[in-house]
Amino acid sequence: MESSRISLRAFRETDVDDVLLWAGDDRVTRTIRWETLNSKEEALSFIKEVCMPRPWHVSICIDDRSIGFLWVVYPGSGDDRNQADIGYAIAFEYWGQGIATKALKMAIPQVFSDFPGIVKLRAFAVLQNTASQRVLEKAGFHYQGSLTYHGSVKKNVTVVDLVIYSLLSTEIIPPTS
Repeated sequence: MESSRISLRAFRETDVDDVLLWAGDDRVTRTIRWETLNSKEEALSFIKEVCMPRPWHVSICIDDRSIGFLWVVYPGSGDDRNQADIGYAIAFEYWGQGIATKALKMAIPQVFSDFPGIVKLRAFAVLQNTASQRVLEKAGFHYQGSLTYHGSVKKNVTVVDLVIYSLLSTEIIPPTS
C-alpha cells in the first residue's frame, strides 16, 4: 500500500457506511473491547458519541475513506498521569498490508506533541493476536509483559489474557516516506 494514500482524520457522520463495514465485522472486533456494530444507527451513534467528542479518536483512511479506527486515551491523573493508552482496528480486507503500522507511526509523534505531559504510550493486545503484536513492534513499541484481565470486556467474556507494549517519548522512530 502506497503510504501517501493513508491518512488520519476526525470522523464524519458521512463515514457511517464505511464504519459499519469494518466495525460490523466480527473478525475485526473479536480482539478489541467493544461490541460488533449491527446497524447503521449503531455506527452513527458510535461516530457521534464515541469518536467525535474526543480529538484522538480518529479514522484511519485510505484515499480519505474510513477503513479503521485509532484511539488514544489519556487518563491524566494519579500514577497514570504521564502515560496514555493507544489502540487501533482496521478493516479485515486491509490486514497484513502495513496500514496499521503506518497509521501508528503517523500518530505517535503528534500524540506526544499534543500531550506534552505524556512520556509513555501503552498498547494492549490479546495474547493470541500475534499480528497486532508485530504491528506494535514495527511501530517501535517494546514488550513489557502480560496480564490476565478480569472484568467486563465484552458480553459473555470476563477473562482475557493481554500483552502490554510501551513506547517512551524519547524512543520515537522518525517517520519514513
